[in-house]
Parts: sequence; C-alpha cells; structure tokens
Amino acid sequence: MPHNDDLIADLSELCIELAVEAASTAASGRSHQPTFTSATKSSATDLVTPFDQAAERFIRAQLSTQRPHDGIIGEEENDLSGTSGLTWIVDPIDGTTNFVFGLPAWGCSIAVARGDQLLAGAVHIPALSETYSATSGQGAGCNGSVIAASATSSFDTALIATGFSYHPQRRAQQGITVARLLPQVRDIRRSGSAAYDLCCVAAGTIDGYYEENLSLWDIAAGALIAREAGARVEYSPSGARTNVAVVASSPDIFELLRSFVDD
Repeated sequence: MPHNDDLIADLSELCIELAVEAASTAASGRSHQPTFTSATKSSATDLVTPFDQAAERFIRAQLSTQRPHDGIIGEEENDLSGTSGLTWIVDPIDGTTNFVFGLPAWGCSIAVARGDQLLAGAVHIPALSETYSATSGQGAGCNGSVIAASATSSFDTALIATGFSYHPQRRAQQGITVARLLPQVRDIRRSGSAAYDLCCVAAGTIDGYYEENLSLWDIAAGALIAREAGARVEYSPSGARTNVAVVASSPDIFELLRSFVDD
C-alpha cells in the first residue's frame, strides 16, 4: 500500500483526470448532438440529460477498475459501498440547466473522502478551460497555478453569489433573503452551479457564496477547494447528503453573511 502522502497525491491526480475527461466528453457529445431530450427529476425545472448519466457511468467504470474497493456516492445512480474506507463523491454535470441551455457555468465535480474528511477534489469547467483542484493541507490551484480566496473585510463592497432551489415555495423564501441582503453588499451573482461558485470563492473572483437545499455531491469538491484557498467554509447539517446549506467567504465577512442565511 502506498505511503499516506503518496496515496493522497494519487487520489488527487485521479480526481483531476476523471473530472477533466468526463466533462470534456460531455461537452464534445453535446456539440455533436445539439438536439437531445432532457428529463426531469425532483421538479419540472430539475433537469437530467443522457450526458449526465453517461458521464457518471464513465466515472464509475474507471473507479471500478482503478479503485475497486472504494465506495461511490453519485447524483445519478445508487450508492456503491466499499471496504477501503474511502468514498468518491461525484456530480457528473453540476449546472445541468446551464449545460442544456448552452451557458458556460457547468462542470464535473469529483471529491474523495475518508469518513467526513475530504482528502482531494477537482472541478473541471470545460467551456472556460478551467480545472480547479485541491488536496487537504496543501492548498488549491487552477490550471496548475496557486489560487487564493478574497481577504476582504468590507461587507458593503463584497460581491456575493447564491443559488436557488428547484421548488417554488423554497424559491419564494430565498427571494426574501436576497431582498434583505442585496442592499447590504456590492451586488449578487447567480451562476447556476454550486461547484463553480465555490471555485470562484477559492479564486477570489467573488467574496462569498451561500446556498441552501443542496446535495453533498454539489459542494464536496468545491468546498475543499475553497477552504484550501483560504476561505472559511461551513455546511450543515454535518454528515448530511441532501438539504445541505453552505456558506463560504472571506473569513472576515463570514459571520455577517451567515447571519443573513440563518435568519
């Protein structure tokens, strides 16, 4: 068995390799098949495409060969139990609505964890040619260059991102939160991909991000990347896989941003 540091390095490389290949294959497939049928899941606005499903099957097939004893949690298929103590957390296409409508903010998110500890993660955004990655305790990068989260302490000039639920009643409540927050900050952005928003926090292109009603696969890789880049990141409830709320930002504005979400 490899030394622990070597193992984690190998896991990190595999996260990057699989995220890049799965997302790039989905992008290529969409360009060659511009007309396709998408289905719905939890609501009429919660989309899934054949490319989501094919990408997850590809990732699972690669992991079954290269990491046959690890568990897998994925958005599109049932959980796979493992015996190694390691679990892969996979979102084959985060931002499926953007993917369907031809918008650039979508990508593949892959993380690996031991219990609740995230060890490595990667997010590849093919339309932007950006690959974000992080390894626990070793910082974060994009396309091989070190990235760092915003260090702003000024809430009133902070650029904040958020996202919305697929369910109308929850959206109405989230709209109330946005209405309270917007006058207090520089502005609010909504990309449509939780993984990408967290990577933007990591890169310092936005100062903070919050969202509710997420799933673990939406945020696992991005949360590690943002945290390793110096952001403060918290999500709750601890250990949950669905209905997760996340807040990520410059450490100095974190408590104030969280207070808007908690109210």
